[in-house]
Amino acid sequence: MIFALLACTDKFDIDEATSSIDPNDLGNFGDTVYIPQSPNWTGFNNPQDMIVGNEPFIYVADTDNDQIVMLNIDGERLGALSLKKPTSLAQNQKLELIVVAEFDTLISGMNLSYSAVYLVNLVDAGHNINNANVIRLKPNTSFDFSKTERSYTGVCAFGDNSAYISRIGPINSSASDPDNSIKVYNREGFKDFDRLPFIEPEGTGLISANGISSLTAVNSNSYDIIVTFIGSNNFKVQWLKYISSGIDEGQYFNNLDVGTDMMKIGKFGAPEDAAVDDASNIFIADAEKDSIFKFNSFGDELESFGGSEVMSSPHAVAYHDRTLYVLDTDNNRILRFILSTETY
Repeated sequence: MIFALLACTDKFDIDEATSSIDPNDLGNFGDTVYIPQSPNWTGFNNPQDMIVGNEPFIYVADTDNDQIVMLNIDGERLGALSLKKPTSLAQNQKLELIVVAEFDTLISGMNLSYSAVYLVNLVDAGHNINNANVIRLKPNTSFDFSKTERSYTGVCAFGDNSAYISRIGPINSSASDPDNSIKVYNREGFKDFDRLPFIEPEGTGLISANGISSLTAVNSNSYDIIVTFIGSNNFKVQWLKYISSGIDEGQYFNNLDVGTDMMKIGKFGAPEDAAVDDASNIFIADAEKDSIFKFNSFGDELESFGGSEVMSSPHAVAYHDRTLYVLDTDNNRILRFILSTETY
């Protein structure tokens, strides 16, 4: 592998904690070349998430600017939608955005702020995001408004336009509705939230909802998901395989052997996002280790790169058309790398 950071002024930097690769020997590790693109895309303020939509347009949760920014594939800003503190994004096949953000309201004379989930209709607005209609999905009941400490953390969408939304919170004694959950939206036409069953709310091992930071759909033809965790979970990145038939239909199992690179305890610091390319390779953005990790579909580590001189606290990664997009959060920018391979 050659890390082709040769065409720009950024210096390659990766420490032993972020990869098994020796940074002093960069010419003998496979066939992938990462070619940085210029210029970097800037103008954000503490952005927390980024996706490449199905159009494709690029959407950025520009958190401290309280907006969703829409870019074309060349990085040209097309518009923005005002939402308070957006932190997570997904898009369904209807080209609707599902957004985790915040919602302020006045209850019994008190100003309260809630974690919220919104649906943004881009099609009816002719994809003019400035004028898009926004529907608040959660909170929307008196029960929701009684749960001020619950927070939504991640969202992903599937080919049937259903979505999963992860949620965390301090109260997990309820067998039917613990704070730590993965919620299902619009499955089989039900426009409501149901809890995904058989997910352990406080587990520190496999098939857990404890401290989820992101959800990523592996592809549009299944309900397989890549889940990242921050906090006390031992396995901070998990590929959960959906059982589509038989007596266990609707349940999940761990798709990777615990001995693989991606499942090693201590491998990640604070993984905040995942992306899957056309060959089912998995990219992980680790905010604590300032790095992007790459694994094949068996969980074997391939080329991983980064370091504090390349990026700082990356919170999102996205893939489209052999280009890897990295949300370099602490530097308020998007980095782009063309992936050039001999055998892709």
